[in-house]
Amino acid sequence: MPTIERKHGNQRMSQIVIHGNTVYLAGQVGETRHDIAGQTRDALARVDALLTEAGASRQDLLQVTIWLADMGDFAAMNAVWDAWVPEGHAPARACGEAKLADPRLLVEVIVSAAKG
Repeated sequence: MPTIERKHGNQRMSQIVIHGNTVYLAGQVGETRHDIAGQTRDALARVDALLTEAGASRQDLLQVTIWLADMGDFAAMNAVWDAWVPEGHAPARACGEAKLADPRLLVEVIVSAAKG
């Protein structure tokens, strides 16, 4: 049975959980001083860094859930997302509207990926 590895954690959560060849990331957000495009870029840069640390990359995405504070930001978020996802490597994805943990947050990205 594969072991479970947890990184950057505390009592409440871990930023990375690895089980076998699957990587799970906690929800990633951007700097609140940015607009939706900037927050999306920040969140995806954090996803890149955590995936790299876990031995995966954006080419290994399996499933992504994106929460937006306002679905009116859908097109602007997708413009950043579409440029970030490698051609031919689009994951299963869901996107919805939710009240996020901090009212200044506009987007949160939750990722599962295969180890590369």
